[in-house]
Amino acid sequence: MTSRTRTSHRHRYLLAMGVVAALAAVGCAPSTATNSTDGTDAADAAVAGPVIDSDFDLAALTAAAKKEGAVTVYDSTGDIKKVADAFQTKYGIKTTGVKSDVGDTLEKMTREAQAKNVTIDLTLYENGPTLVGQLLPQKTVYTWIPADLADQIDEANRNPLMVLSKANVWIYNPKVFPNGCPVDNLWDLTSAEWRGKVALQDPLGKPNIIEWFNQLGSTYDAELRTAYKANSGKDLATSEASAGKEWVKQLAKNDPILTAADDDVSAAVAAPNQTEPRIGLVSIAKFRDVAGKGYKMKVCDSLKPYVGYQYPKFGAIATGTKHPNAAKLFMHFVLTAEGITPEMGSGGISGSKAVPPSSNNPPGLTDWSRQLMKFDPAKLLSDFRDAQTMQDHWRLNHR
Repeated sequence: MTSRTRTSHRHRYLLAMGVVAALAAVGCAPSTATNSTDGTDAADAAVAGPVIDSDFDLAALTAAAKKEGAVTVYDSTGDIKKVADAFQTKYGIKTTGVKSDVGDTLEKMTREAQAKNVTIDLTLYENGPTLVGQLLPQKTVYTWIPADLADQIDEANRNPLMVLSKANVWIYNPKVFPNGCPVDNLWDLTSAEWRGKVALQDPLGKPNIIEWFNQLGSTYDAELRTAYKANSGKDLATSEASAGKEWVKQLAKNDPILTAADDDVSAAVAAPNQTEPRIGLVSIAKFRDVAGKGYKMKVCDSLKPYVGYQYPKFGAIATGTKHPNAAKLFMHFVLTAEGITPEMGSGGISGSKAVPPSSNNPPGLTDWSRQLMKFDPAKLLSDFRDAQTMQDHWRLNHR
């Protein structure tokens, strides 16, 4: 990937952040609200409690949705088109699923709300910090939970509503390393031995990596310090505020291979003719390339303290949608096994306890609770407020 491509990708994402921040500053989000504010901070009010439809009636909602006749949903994965097709087949409602980067979705939904010309009816959205920090408090979107499924959703997953948990994991090429993953500690990736050999999507273009960096410091600081001592035999000495910020700094300075997409990371590590010794961070969705493209990749299942991290996908409905009933019916659909299964083809865990975990998790990823970091939903707002600081921290240390 060229530096010009990286610059363009960063510029597009940061432009979206700047535009939305500007819109928030002048208060141009729509005034119709599902979440109330009682004079408190807008972002804090957005996470005060879930909106549960206690009068929910599936038959009545279905009839009303069919009268509206259409629904459009944005998501960051192309699998949304499969979900849209399944919904349309089930209900006979014209359904459009659009793959869109979260930064683009954020900007488009905000601009549509400002113009009062909403075309995106709802979104399955991976950037929790901007959801609770911008879209919800600006009342661009709202959270809706049907009463018949509410008991299947844990309190921690209700506000915002988590519909699915996916994962990013560290991978290696078993053809290049036939004896297993060549690293067993996250701090190894900051060592001179791995300089210029660690591939990941540019953190300035992938918000959940920045969120991961922040949660490394705020939620998993002790685990990261323990891993450092296990690796070096001594306590971590740092002037940074957390072990997470120190690890991020060291990784940034270690000349990582940055890409515009996970596809480029998996190719750099696992393409059939690849012979370079590399480690990469990718979504588990990329494991479809093992069969589809003949890639050679495995999870670094011995990596401590974690082999990767879970990232949540949330469901939110546009406040100004012209198809509110169809949007609600679609949200109900993705909270069921029938609706969310198309997004779990390469692994995942539904936000509903009634839906069993995917049976398609990649080999080596056998215990999500033990092997993966999990974002603390109580820290989404602080992650939003700390995002720019972490972006600057990465930018200043990556040379």
